[in-house]
Amino acid sequence: MLARKVALSCRHHEQDPAAFEVMLDEVVARCVASGLVDDQRFAQARAATLKRKGRSSRAVAASLSAKGVDRELAQAASAASEDDELAAARKAARRKRLGPWSRGDRAASRQKDLAALARAGFSMTIARAVVDGAGDEEAES
Repeated sequence: MLARKVALSCRHHEQDPAAFEVMLDEVVARCVASGLVDDQRFAQARAATLKRKGRSSRAVAASLSAKGVDRELAQAASAASEDDELAAARKAARRKRLGPWSRGDRAASRQKDLAALARAGFSMTIARAVVDGAGDEEAES
């Protein structure tokens, strides 16, 4: 990202970006050495944020991979227990008004609700548990 910004600035000021490559490498090396650039810490923090928002572990891993995090690191950061995944599915269903949180006829929209949770990356077991009423205790709160 820093290299793109340097290239953009060089185009604006009509300079050669190659003249700044050594300086760019030194800055990046200092940032990595001081801990300012840490993929593992970034992945863990971003994964925690996305999980709090109700994202599935699959969606979290995909989001991290899209941000340039190594696939293995993304998988490790997005790993969640079944209870965490169920809690995330409940949050997503509440936010999207699916299952116990829907305003309409639950039986008529069951398949659509299951499909919405499956598209969000939740397993069918988790989606069925949430849509079929496993979230009823939280629906009243």
